Amino acid sequence: MNLPNILTLARIFFVPLVVAALVQEHRIYEFTVLGIGVALGNEMLALVIFLVAAFTDMLDGYLARKWSQITTLGMLLDPIADKLLISASLIALVEVRAVPAWMVILIIGRDFAISGLRSIAMSEGYMIPASDLGKSKMVLQVAAVGMAMASLQHAEWQPLTTIVLWASVVFTLVSAIDYARQFWRKIDVGVKRRRRRELLLLERSRRKASRSSVARG
Repeated sequence: MNLPNILTLARIFFVPLVVAALVQEHRIYEFTVLGIGVALGNEMLALVIFLVAAFTDMLDGYLARKWSQITTLGMLLDPIADKLLISASLIALVEVRAVPAWMVILIIGRDFAISGLRSIAMSEGYMIPASDLGKSKMVLQVAAVGMAMASLQHAEWQPLTTIVLWASVVFTLVSAIDYARQFWRKIDVGVKRRRRRELLLLERSRRKASRSSVARG
């Protein structure tokens, strides 16, 4: 188990902490950091945990590439950890009425649909890599969730939060269309190759049968 994978697992561990902190009602948590007393409301505590978890997403990928520690386990766990973090945070924000439920349904539904398409593609021997649109979508989702949490205590952020949420939804749908296009293109190519091989095998079988009949005659 290398450090990038440990960071990915830590991100999964942070998910219930974010939800637990966010759904509490007006609680204040007091900490002592370097001898300084710090008091955080539950919304801001959830925001801090969420941002730390989001930071591990950037850090594990950077370290995996830098140290050449990209593993199959990491490639499988990383998108799962991302989806758990974003989905759980958005559902908790719906619970506290910070974001519209329909937006969350679109975002989570898209993630499940694309995960299904990527799984089908992998079963056919194809890997659909993360596109620039997908990466931009993830950045916008992190920004939208973070701002939505912050706006619970800072109402003046709500208009900007709404704009970022809409941008996140738009990028979510556009990136879904891009992934679907890649999926159909790869699967279509795979089906055509398979049919070509089957036709070649069938033609060879016919030729062998024809030669055998000629030899017997």
